[in-house]
Amino acid sequence: MKRLIIICEGETEKEFCDVMLKNYFSDKNITVYTPLIKTSHGGIVSWGKLKNEIETHLRQDTGAYVTTFIDLYRLPSNYPNYNVKDPDSMQVGMKQGIDTTLSSRFIPYIQRHEFECFIFASLEILKRTFAGAGNNFLEIEKVIAQYSSNLEDINDGSATAPSDRLKKYLPEYEKGLDGAYLADEIGLLIIREKCPRFNNWIAELERIV
Repeated sequence: MKRLIIICEGETEKEFCDVMLKNYFSDKNITVYTPLIKTSHGGIVSWGKLKNEIETHLRQDTGAYVTTFIDLYRLPSNYPNYNVKDPDSMQVGMKQGIDTTLSSRFIPYIQRHEFECFIFASLEILKRTFAGAGNNFLEIEKVIAQYSSNLEDINDGSATAPSDRLKKYLPEYEKGLDGAYLADEIGLLIIREKCPRFNNWIAELERIV
């Protein structure tokens, strides 16, 4: 079995990977491990600290690939090629910043905004899950229509981040409890169809040798 270490920013990202990705990659002969960022026990850290953790994993397990699952939101400005409008360039910089003897097994990934954007992939699942009178599915539908070409464009402002919108329009929604469950109900195939950057990441992980 090939080995893939996904360094997760926090508990919600870890739960998402545990629920959505472990079985998927297991079917492709890839075993997935999902450690939290060690120095913060979950929570974003400076590039220097994350770089050290990435290189430590690569050195300790010389057959494993390492990737990251972190949010662009509030990422420290000391990350390579820092540009909130260009996470792809930042990923290139992260890979270039890793020891060249190790970097071939490093696949950096920055979630452009919160992974909760995935949950907007199915209005049907949301309606089926949340039946309370206070839920505003009309507004949810407007968000889906506005970002129909790419749900990853749902922005991450203090009141407009995907998780904030969900909580505003679906008072029953609990970020720490419902995110991974809802994503699993929607399914990886649909999420990949509606989130091209995320899809590209999964496709690259599928190609590890």
